[in-house]
Amino acid sequence: MINCYLEKVYAGFLGMNIGIRLGAPVEPTIWTYERIQSTYGDITDYVKEYKNFAADDDANGPVFFLRALYDDAKDRELTPQDVARAWLNYAREGVGMFWWGGYGTSTEHTAYLNLKNNIPAPLSGSIEQNGEILAEQIGGQIFIDTWGLVNPANPKKAADYGAAAASVSHDGNGVWGARFICAAIAKAFETSDVQELLDAGIAEIPEDCTYRHVVDAVRAFHTAHPENWRDCHAMLMRDWGYDKYQGVCHIIPNAGVCIMALLYGEGRFDRTVEIATMAGWDTDCNAGNVGTIMGVACGIEGLPAHYRAPINDSIVCSGISGYLNILDIPTYAKEVALLGYRLANEAAPQELQQSCRPGEVFFDFEIPGSTHNIRVSDPFLCTASHSTEQAYEGSGSLKILMDRLVRGNQCKIYYKPFYTRDEFSDERYSPVFSPTVYPGQTVSMKLYLDQWNGNETPGVAPYIRTAGDKKDHLQGFIKLKQHEWIDVTFTVPDTQGDEVDEVGVVLEGYAPASFKTLGLVYLDNFTVSGKSAYSIAIQKQKRNFAAITPFSMDHGAWDLYGGTLNLMRNEPSFAYTGNYYAENYVFEAPVTPRHGESHLLVCRAQGAQRCYAAGFDEKGKAVLLKNDFGFSTLASCDFDWKENQTYRMELRCEQDEITLLVDGKVLLSAKDEAYGYGMFGCGSCRMGRTSFGDFTYREL
Repeated sequence: MINCYLEKVYAGFLGMNIGIRLGAPVEPTIWTYERIQSTYGDITDYVKEYKNFAADDDANGPVFFLRALYDDAKDRELTPQDVARAWLNYAREGVGMFWWGGYGTSTEHTAYLNLKNNIPAPLSGSIEQNGEILAEQIGGQIFIDTWGLVNPANPKKAADYGAAAASVSHDGNGVWGARFICAAIAKAFETSDVQELLDAGIAEIPEDCTYRHVVDAVRAFHTAHPENWRDCHAMLMRDWGYDKYQGVCHIIPNAGVCIMALLYGEGRFDRTVEIATMAGWDTDCNAGNVGTIMGVACGIEGLPAHYRAPINDSIVCSGISGYLNILDIPTYAKEVALLGYRLANEAAPQELQQSCRPGEVFFDFEIPGSTHNIRVSDPFLCTASHSTEQAYEGSGSLKILMDRLVRGNQCKIYYKPFYTRDEFSDERYSPVFSPTVYPGQTVSMKLYLDQWNGNETPGVAPYIRTAGDKKDHLQGFIKLKQHEWIDVTFTVPDTQGDEVDEVGVVLEGYAPASFKTLGLVYLDNFTVSGKSAYSIAIQKQKRNFAAITPFSMDHGAWDLYGGTLNLMRNEPSFAYTGNYYAENYVFEAPVTPRHGESHLLVCRAQGAQRCYAAGFDEKGKAVLLKNDFGFSTLASCDFDWKENQTYRMELRCEQDEITLLVDGKVLLSAKDEAYGYGMFGCGSCRMGRTSFGDFTYREL
């Protein structure tokens, strides 16, 4: 049984992403309040369709900065420097994550470069360091929603954690905004009364700060003029507009919009995010913040279906891990809820612990309305929705309506574990991807048939699709059984170096046209688990979003030619791929030093600042290195390697031991307990050029 806390976390995070998606198309400054009104009128639905929506900084920050609780603040209170380390570890410098608008222009870019140059948090975001204008831009409150979600009904602690996180890049009103929004989110777990939510927020900020003044001004106007939010907006434009506050996107005007949307939304989730969008200024940030507050306050039942459906329980992020960038919202909500129990020093329910499986795909459909991003290929033949009518375990499953299938009709029911550029409408925040499903793993699911019509029961064929050629690879067909749950299990086949970008079943009708198949198929306990074994054929890869599939590149000029992945760099540059949570594995690749002294493979990488690396890092030497926010040598030996000569390098990670082999010979081995899991890849610590061939990977 799913508990209330988890459902509220899910609703809050989903509400945040609904708000972001609603506001994003009208965010640019060219979309003034007047243009939004004249173009779209009274907004009551999304104004733009996306093939797949790539989340922006409003989602990336809450997702990745929260990982400080995994990496550093595991058994103690959070500090600003913990979050600062998450900034440096999970961002690819200059790409994705947030707006890289230049030092002294973008608050986040400025803070990042401060951190990179050893200015610690909170000095990195302080008024002392960066000046008042830069420190009081909107970012202080848009990256902090999850700090409210992990501190339910504890506004003070939520505000403290939000302030610690915001102080990495902001100060003054930038931090007060973080405190306010986090406190309101935390309070929403115990009340849906907007006035009480606002009271909780102002209780956590100084009485004499500008943020408090704009909150008070909007509340007073609403009390005197509660009928029309547009009248309140005119007051904000007159007294608190962008013309009063300098910088690209100051927090104070946008804080006014958030308060206005909450008050005039009258307790409705949909109207609140709509007002925040129609008001202009930083529309996706404001709609995202109030979306989290009202998502928690209103709960799952308060989120309209027409806003939920296009999200389909999935967002795409743009951090350094391509694996973590493919985010399933119910699974992520479980992770956040587990952190909430940990911070409250409470034992999480056993069923929650068991259903959260990092490094695996596990969809149990237990959260009301959840779909886990399962899709259908032909919405004319089939539609999918959440169901509580049938479930193999628990109370939920996915219901697929078969609508008049005849012999030969096929519809795929599938999960999307990988994306390529052609599946996006735009270049938003340049996401990069590593698959969440790999050859060698076991796919299993439960299927139940409730057929209403037709003289033949339909069948299913398990399948995967490969990304490069968009080819379906079908297993044998299995007949479904009326009113019975059946097991469907198969091993993901070898893809010959390509990526898996669909996994599921092909549903086929067997009835003749005179006996059209109508009825329901229920799907439950969709799981992908087990050890993987696969290759990455460089010749099959593509340049997507300024990176090479299926890698996430951090620095360097990367290219494909001659069947090799080629790196030219003038600074430390690395590429990462694979399951972020993989523990024990071995992988190899041909490595050809072209120029320079550093030519490396990488293992157990947990981001840009945490990994092991091995190979050549100086003339006449082989090395095994550890990166812990700076490289150190674990082991080294003499090895007379030559430029333009190809070496087959192999890295083995087993328990606490890392081993480097070159051309089949063990060169170096070292024991270290710092990193027990992580991605693999390749790169270099210094200027030069290197070519990497096909990768072969196997979990031990």
